[in-house]
Formats: sequence, C-alpha cells, structure tokens
Amino acid sequence: MSSPSTPATATAVDVVRDYLVANDIEHDETTREGVEGASFSLTLPGEKKLQTPVRLDVGAHALGVHAFVCRNPDENHPRVHRWLLERNLRMYAVSFAVDRHGDIYLEARLPLAAVAPDELDRILGSVLANADESFNAILELGFATSIRKEWEWRISRGESTRNLEAFRGWLEA
Repeated sequence: MSSPSTPATATAVDVVRDYLVANDIEHDETTREGVEGASFSLTLPGEKKLQTPVRLDVGAHALGVHAFVCRNPDENHPRVHRWLLERNLRMYAVSFAVDRHGDIYLEARLPLAAVAPDELDRILGSVLANADESFNAILELGFATSIRKEWEWRISRGESTRNLEAFRGWLEA
C-alpha cells in the first residue's frame, strides 16, 4: 500500500492514468510503500527508433518524464555530447541527459498543476519526436566504427543491409 497522497498528487495520478487509457497506450502502473504517487511505464512506437521506453513518475510535487534514447556511445563522446546540448536549445519541454553509465535519456519535470491531458500529449509528442529524429544522428556520431564494420561484414557475406540503409551515404563514401 502506498503512502497517503495529497489531493494534487492523487489528481495527477488519475489524469495520467486516464490519459493513457483514453489513448490506448499500454502501460504498467506501480506504487511503492511509503512513497507518494505512482510510476507508469510505457513504450512509444517510432520510425527510426522503433521503440522508446518511457517512465512517468508522479511524485509529491512534480511529474518526472524519463525516456531511454540510446546506450553509452562507443566513441566520439565530446561530439555526441555537444550535439545533444545544441539540440536541447530547440526542444519543447524535454532535454537530453546522460546518466552515470553514459546512457542517453530525454528528461522533463512538470509541476503537478500542469499535469493535464493536453500537456501530456505535448510532452509525449516531444519525447517521441526528439527520440526518433535524433536517433540516427546519435548512432552516426557515436557508433560509426561499429556501423561501418557491420556494413562491411554484411556486404562480404551477401547479407541484407536493409536496417543500415539510413547510413548508406557515408558508408559507401
């Protein structure tokens, strides 16, 4: 059983739950003993990044939005991090962040008073758009050597390169 919630927290939990149900977004809801609020785990479908896992944490004072984008790049960390910071300047409500392992996330915090269906729609849309639009650039900057090796290996064996087509231009150069 979770700790008693304030009216604002309980309302925000209900708004998030109702939004996810109304939009047919599959999710898991969890609460923790002694912790106010709830967490919702879901996956957003994309085109370049096929799935973006997202966790929405409704707490005592804010809604936290946490979306995994990419694991720690293999190479070129300064350039990847600069690209992420430059991209942050153009994004609505979310920002790129790097955890202690170097993995890349999109993060946001909203006051509970701002938790409403329209705002959830904008925030999740921003998460999806920025994860999807940024994915190939992050891969190209941070995993070029691995991608090139995979391309060459597939070409040498006559294997399909279909999932590497987004990189064909610089791979064949």
